[in-house]
Amino acid sequence: MPKKIKENVINKLEIFINDLMDERLNNHSSSGKFSAYRSINISGDIRAIYKVDKDNIAIFIDIGSHSKLYS
Repeated sequence: MPKKIKENVINKLEIFINDLMDERLNNHSSSGKFSAYRSINISGDIRAIYKVDKDNIAIFIDIGSHSKLYS
């Protein structure tokens, strides 16, 4: 992963930890094979897919471009 994307991931995770519904994350339900998950925007076309388990812990399962994740 390029350094700039890694920096964006760290920044967005800090926001997520403080408020997972912060509008800068564009937190939304996913569809298709990820319909049981949610997605946040990392930067431009990069998304992180996660779900919250029964103990209210966020588990990230994938990160990548929109086309990579949803194709």
